Amino acid sequence: MTNLLQDKICIVTGSARGIGKAIAELFASEGGEVIVNDKMTGAADEWIGASEYSERLHPYYFDITDPESVRQNVLDIKKTFGHIDVLVNNAGVEFNELIGMISRDNMDKMFRVNVYGTIEMIQAVSRVMSRNENGGSIINISSMVGIRGNAGQLVYSATKGAVIALTKSAAKELAAKKIRVNSIAPGLTQTEMMEQADLEKLQGRINNICMKRIANPKDIAGGCLLLASDYSSYISGQVLPVDGCTIM
Repeated sequence: MTNLLQDKICIVTGSARGIGKAIAELFASEGGEVIVNDKMTGAADEWIGASEYSERLHPYYFDITDPESVRQNVLDIKKTFGHIDVLVNNAGVEFNELIGMISRDNMDKMFRVNVYGTIEMIQAVSRVMSRNENGGSIINISSMVGIRGNAGQLVYSATKGAVIALTKSAAKELAAKKIRVNSIAPGLTQTEMMEQADLEKLQGRINNICMKRIANPKDIAGGCLLLASDYSSYISGQVLPVDGCTIM
């Protein structure tokens, strides 16, 4: 443990499992006080209780698509901890549907969580960060499909492309307040969702990964740690692919 995030208050949305959980655990291991967020009450309680860093993991259950809930919880976090230094907008939903089969309901869900929820969190947290002497770091989890696209993921890739675009705009707007805004773009990652996928259908994409393996959540968390730490104090408006060198 190197304590790269010592005394930093960090919020990680959608962190009850998967990539978000890995980010929260790594941040806590590096000395951060981590707000573990999920929409479902109690979703992270079990693993937090079993973690060796449980004293630095604090569950906050609220819906990031509800502006009033976001506002109230961010204010409570500020009141409880005094400041907010890092925000990781990790919460997301994914439905893979071919053109002609796209559900409007699923489309709405993806945009509400992946885009609108990210914007709500940026708005609320940046107000708090702007009062910090050293600003803060906002990290938005996008996806390589937001850069390259992928068949069967038209809407999902559109939401992740929007995350990349809003990252760049927010970085320019918030730079004067010393708030850095960057994005991590994961490639194929071994999560619970991936375990349900047909690996034969994914084999073509896997073959294009030069490092010859799918990412694990800790790989993504490592990229987030760099952008959350002071080692990235002059990096903003960037998209960091974490994809094992994937070729088209």
